[in-house]
Parts: sequence; structure tokens; C-alpha cells
Amino acid sequence: MQAVQDIAPDVGVFHACRALDIPRATFYRNHRAKIKCAKPNKTHHPPPPRALDKAERARVLDTLDAPKFADKSPTEVYATLLDEGEYLCSVRTMYRILKENAQVKERRNQLMHPEYVKPELLATAPNQVWSWDITKLKGERKWTYYYLYVIIDIFSRYVVGWMVAERETAFLATRLIAETTARQGVEANQLIIHSDRGSPMKAKTTAQLLAALGITGSFSRPHVSDDNPYSEAQFKTLKYCPAFPGRFGGLEDSLDFCRPFFDWYNNEHRHLGIGLMTPASVHYGTSDEIWNERKKVLEMAFNKHPERFVKGAPLPPKLPREVWINKPVKPPENIKHAKTENKRKENKTTFTP
Repeated sequence: MQAVQDIAPDVGVFHACRALDIPRATFYRNHRAKIKCAKPNKTHHPPPPRALDKAERARVLDTLDAPKFADKSPTEVYATLLDEGEYLCSVRTMYRILKENAQVKERRNQLMHPEYVKPELLATAPNQVWSWDITKLKGERKWTYYYLYVIIDIFSRYVVGWMVAERETAFLATRLIAETTARQGVEANQLIIHSDRGSPMKAKTTAQLLAALGITGSFSRPHVSDDNPYSEAQFKTLKYCPAFPGRFGGLEDSLDFCRPFFDWYNNEHRHLGIGLMTPASVHYGTSDEIWNERKKVLEMAFNKHPERFVKGAPLPPKLPREVWINKPVKPPENIKHAKTENKRKENKTTFTP
């Protein structure tokens, strides 16, 4: 590289690299690296003669920090001082002095997002915890929708109330809740209604109705769909139904679809989450009887062909005894005991005779 650099002033870089069989890109890359490493150290320059001295800069800072100007911008301070017959420095110099003293920052109140509590709800019987939500159904034209309101009991998965409307309002939501609680015979301080944070859910009229009926309201955290899993799963079952159309021809068309669907969902659909029972059987207390009948059928099958059941007599799927939204996670006790036992062994000293 040094040879190329020595003869390049006489014959040029192109001919020097060609004669020595060195790529020009390699030469230029090494040359730039040497120039970058050979940068001179920064020297301290004295302040220009027109700059403010320390006393003047301190006076400017004291003026800006005075109670009279503490809540004003440097531009307003500059204009006010001129009106009072005084000039300290330019507006830009005021900003420089404030920046040197770490006094240039956002002065407005900044939005602080609150910490939302993770909802933890338990249901051990029907009509203890309901979940409700609203989904859109596409209409006959583009940008036309119908709104399906659905209230589901999380213990039994039974749809206790539903409604299709042309708009999404708190008035319709409160009417549906009031009619559903009356039909189910819900008493005060018995029920918790869980939902997301949509406008009808958070509306003042909805909150007033819940308070009047003695119902506790619960909300999901923003942008956390897992906090409302039962309503989301029910909507998935609805929209994955083979008969679900891409669009509905009108409000009556959507009602004609929803009526048989919810009748099938409550009375015929065997739900995996409730031991392959129908939601109606769990909601109205006939699931234990059905479970015992299923057990008898399986016992007969086992007695007839025991060799086909490797693990012994089969049992029907278990029935739900408790249903959670965000069940609290507790550390396993056996792990805790194992750690304690290992620590005891480490601290134990053995003596050999």
C-alpha cells in the first residue's frame, strides 16, 4: 500500500494499482482508514469576545428563574424586558443558558396510563358470572353492519340473552341486561357482569343500571383479549358455523339466522369445556343425571369387552365445578418443599470418625 501511495503522484492511482496488482477499492479503503485514525485532537478554543461573561450569564439565569418569569417562555421574557427598557441577551442565548443548566424540557402535564388490575373472577354455579360483548355482522352493502349483542354464562356456557340491532348504543345494552336478569331471576348482589371496555360497556347509563340491580361490573384490560375469553370463543363458534353467510340481506335476515343458531347452541351443542354437555343441561341442573347415565353406558361397554379398555373402566368427561377468568397462578408446593430440603442438605455438616 505504501508503494502505491509513493508512486501515485507521478503515474496516478489507476496505473500504480494496476502495476502492483492491487485493487483500487482496497487502496482507497485503507487510505480512508488512515485518514480517519489520523484526525487531530480537538483543541480548546477561547470564547469569542462578544460572548457573555460568567457574571452576565448568571444574571440571565437568575432573571429567567425569577418568580415573575418562571412560567414564561424566553421569547416572552425577551419582549417583556424590552418593554421595560432592559436588554440582557438574545432569545437564542437564553435557550443556550437554560440548556446548559438542564432547564429545557417538556413543561406540560404528560399523559400517564393507569395500571389496570387483572380481573380474576370465579363461578361455581350458573348466574354468578356473565360475560357479554358485541360483534358486527356484515350487511347487504359495503360499510353496512348489524350489531349482535350476546350475554353468556361462563359456568354453563349458556347464552342467557342476545339481540341484533342496527346500531351499538348503551340504551339497547341496558335494555337487554335488564330483560335478561329479570328472565333469569337474578337477585341483588348475586351476579358479576364482565365485558371489555367498549363505549356501551363503560357508559354511564350501563353503570347506573348495574348499580340499581345490585350487579357488580368487571372490565377487561385494554388490548387483552384473554380477559374476555368466553365471549370471544362463542363468537368464533358463531362465525365458523357452516351456515354463517358472508353478508346478511337485512335485519330480518340476521334474525332468521340467529334464532335457530342460539337454539342449537344452547340445547344441542355438546361443549367440550363443560364435559360434552349442552349448555342448557348445565345451566338448569340436569347434567349430573346425564353424566350418571353416560357412566352406566360405559360400564356396560366395559363389561362386554374389557380387553378393549387398557386403562380400566372408562368414565365420561368431568363436569365443571369451578370456572375462572384469569385463575391465579400459585407456585407448586412440592417445588417449594424440594428447594427447602436441598437447602437443608447443603447446610448439614457430616463428621467422619
